Amino acid sequence: MRPRERVTPPRPYDQEPSHCTACENGRVLDQTFTVPLAPDLAAVAVGSLQGGLFAAGFKRLDLLGVAIVGIATGIGGGFLRDILLGVTPAAFSNNAYLLTATISALVGMLLLRLFERVDWLVTSLDALSIGLYGAIGTTKALSMGLPVVPALFVGTVSAVGGGFVRDLLLNIPIAVMHVGSFYAMAAMGGILVLLVALALGLPVLAAAIACVVVSTVLRLFAVRFGWSLPEQRALSRLRLRRRRQVEAAIDEALHTGAITLPDLPADEGGRDDTSGDDGRDLGNGNSGGTGRDGRPD
Repeated sequence: MRPRERVTPPRPYDQEPSHCTACENGRVLDQTFTVPLAPDLAAVAVGSLQGGLFAAGFKRLDLLGVAIVGIATGIGGGFLRDILLGVTPAAFSNNAYLLTATISALVGMLLLRLFERVDWLVTSLDALSIGLYGAIGTTKALSMGLPVVPALFVGTVSAVGGGFVRDLLLNIPIAVMHVGSFYAMAAMGGILVLLVALALGLPVLAAAIACVVVSTVLRLFAVRFGWSLPEQRALSRLRLRRRRQVEAAIDEALHTGAITLPDLPADEGGRDDTSGDDGRDLGNGNSGGTGRDGRPD
């Protein structure tokens, strides 16, 4: 007789993953989705182009310094994203990332000589970079099984990471942490659109395009119309100003007689009489050891 073969039940990780687009526990994408290489390289190219163009306007920076700033700006967002996700940074796993970042940074230096005023170009590239990295970072986080809220955080950090590294290298105030930038809010606005679109069952490509468009438009509108979050000290100054306005209005009403305050009732045998008695006692010298004529007893 042949020995009976032992049949082992399949283990959970041997089963094929389900291809659902709206999973439980707040997950929107399953682990079968991967971010394509082309959009990730496009985000690196735009970020490095903007970083090189931005750094070329600073004096006392040589070609190597401008190239370093441009490369760091291009790969900074993806680097922080992959560190948060606990994976090897994409820039260190494929030669195309660093090559794309280097070429784009050099092109950014050349663009400074072609345009007399490059502020509009820097702002436009910066806004586009925010949208691209926000969409890619969020979709990559969702594909690795992160819930919606952590994916929103990872996408926002990825969107503003390149500018954060750029400002650190140039030793200038970090734009994302100061009034008037609207960096993070623009990125979060686009990412929220992405999450809602995915939850409604839209294709990932359509949701990502919507994210890029919304983030870019919000950033450009913020620059054009001066949108910004209020300064933290401005809130306390506003409360103090309102308090002073109320006090001034009360003083004016009292002065003009528009309002009157009621007179407080006088206490019987109040402090005035008591203080007077105390004064007379001190004046009489009964507690000082002297007589009425001023001589010692």
